[in-house]
Amino acid sequence: MEVTAVGWALTIGVILALLALDLVLGTVRPHVVSFREATIWSVFYIAVALVFGLVFAGQVGWGYGAEYFAGYIVEKSLSVDNLFVFVIIVSTFAVPREHQQRVLAFGIIAALVLRAIFIALGAALLSLFSFMFLIFGLLLLWTAVQLYRHRDQDPDVENNVLVRTCRRVLPVSDTYVGGRLTARVEGRWVVTPLFVVFIAIGGTDILFALDSIPAVFGVTEQPYIVFTANAFALLGLRPLFFLVTGLLDRLVYLSSGLALILAFIGVKLVLHWAHDLSPGLPQISTAVSLAVIGGVLALTTAASLIKSRRDPAARAHPGTLIATPPHDASGEHQPRGDGGP
Repeated sequence: MEVTAVGWALTIGVILALLALDLVLGTVRPHVVSFREATIWSVFYIAVALVFGLVFAGQVGWGYGAEYFAGYIVEKSLSVDNLFVFVIIVSTFAVPREHQQRVLAFGIIAALVLRAIFIALGAALLSLFSFMFLIFGLLLLWTAVQLYRHRDQDPDVENNVLVRTCRRVLPVSDTYVGGRLTARVEGRWVVTPLFVVFIAIGGTDILFALDSIPAVFGVTEQPYIVFTANAFALLGLRPLFFLVTGLLDRLVYLSSGLALILAFIGVKLVLHWAHDLSPGLPQISTAVSLAVIGGVLALTTAASLIKSRRDPAARAHPGTLIATPPHDASGEHQPRGDGGP
């Protein structure tokens, strides 16, 4: 599929305009987001993504259109898991409600930039070395196994390497100092906890980019589709955070479902690589991928809601790739704090 420079420019322009709108809503006028406001903007961003997909499919054909929608669903589901981690970070650092939109806006911008970089690198590697399909596939299979093994754990935000380094190297104030990143306290410059939160969010975005880019390349090899699916999935995260935060804890099987989706896409990538070596081997079509991904998400959501109804004490976890150590003397993980929205 060929996309002209004008097509890229128009697409990037639309995404930047939507991003600017999101920044204005989230940072220029800090406020507590109501359920109604979160619902309106969540519906708006999903509608924009759907309209783009329909227009795109009408222009280039429904084959590529199906790849876009499959990629969008994959990235949206991974983004919901990303929201889990955002909730944990906001809660762990007790971010005041009026500053949470700013944190989310930064997280979305950082994610877009990082994923654009990884998309360019991934596309270049796939075009130069066909064995990268095997590497990406094995990476996703490893990620799926690790995510499933640690599906009932939360990431250890406080012990994140970037966060620990930041606290060790820089003086950190005890308060948020009106939402500033740096401040002068008792005659010296310090960074505020909000700065540390930004570091934690940025580190999280790197990890999610490393997983999500191979995943979406398993659905489509077109860099344009990979970029737009990622961009439109991420743009709606800010209002979605405030809309579904209260529901996230009920998605108790989400990590298991995501592990299954990543494993499926990993197998798809390995088969694609093997097919190039031996054309007689089967490949998994986009239609099958779309059906499997949609089916797993639907079953995961339904099973989670049933489980939550039967066991109100059950709580969802985003899962982690590396086992997190216990945080208290009893060897058990501390429960999530109440600093979130």
